[in-house]
Amino acid sequence: MSEIIHNISIRIADLPRIPLTVPESQEPLVRRAEENINGLWKKWKERDEFRDKSSAEVLAMVTFRFAQLYYSNLEAAESLDHILGSLEQELDSLLLDDIVP
Repeated sequence: MSEIIHNISIRIADLPRIPLTVPESQEPLVRRAEENINGLWKKWKERDEFRDKSSAEVLAMVTFRFAQLYYSNLEAAESLDHILGSLEQELDSLLLDDIVP
């Protein structure tokens, strides 16, 4: 059975609406991303130190921040994967040392 597809549109910053076709299961994730991007964009647009920045510049800064967070989480996941792999090897070694002659 194939997943239901939704035709939706999102609005990022003050740009025109963007039409998207997404699986039904992905729509909440898309909406959450839209909400978080717009929330940070609005917050930063109102900051005194960014008042001289254009909307596009603030959006670029928001994009960069989300990319930083993405890659930071990716590194953390890779590190955790490595740690879990090492622990699995150690546990296997401890358990199998008693079995193998």
